[in-house]
Amino acid sequence: MAESTYTVVGMTCGHCVQAVTEEVGKIGGVSGVAVDLPTGTVTVTSADAVSVADVRAAVEEAGYELAPS
Repeated sequence: MAESTYTVVGMTCGHCVQAVTEEVGKIGGVSGVAVDLPTGTVTVTSADAVSVADVRAAVEEAGYELAPS
């Protein structure tokens, strides 16, 4: 089981959380997505490691961006 946490820039409301959760959840192998609005973080749980590029693409598809790591 792999778990990674990323910071997302631009989330301000529940709709933001829903959009990011939905898009990141579409990544193959992802079994869980937990978005924390106050801290602006998204934690991705998966069977195998998920690439940062895949997470970045999903977050961008939702209309936001990953903070530089």
